[in-house]
Amino acid sequence: MQDIRIEAAETVSLFCRLNQRVKKELPIRSSEMGLLILLVTSEEPLSSVEAAQFFQVSKPVITAMVKSLTAKGYLGKEPRAHDRRSFLLVPEPKAVELVHTTCSEYLYTMTLLQEHMGREAFGEMIRLLTQANAVIQKEEDRKNG
Repeated sequence: MQDIRIEAAETVSLFCRLNQRVKKELPIRSSEMGLLILLVTSEEPLSSVEAAQFFQVSKPVITAMVKSLTAKGYLGKEPRAHDRRSFLLVPEPKAVELVHTTCSEYLYTMTLLQEHMGREAFGEMIRLLTQANAVIQKEEDRKNG
């Protein structure tokens, strides 16, 4: 009998590969699209630090995305009124248009799962993934700090 952990690892790995195979016709990287979705849908402008905290990544990861998105005309930077060294990330009209026209394509896999699994099972999957992410993040934080 195969160890359930091996089966679980294979199942999670397959899920990740299948999700990555979904063709997303985007002019930017998927991670950059995630940042644009956050910025466009956020009620308040965000800084790079706030975006890094949201995605639970390092600030240099966000800085690289911001640099790329700025060069491509998707983002602008606005100095904060109280601290001129810090700035807010401002989506340009090009970013807003991209998010509005491609968001459903970007979220295709999650829409497919929600429709075919049903709201209750989909919600339970998300709840369990959130719990799993918290366990893994806590262990990572313990090791790094």
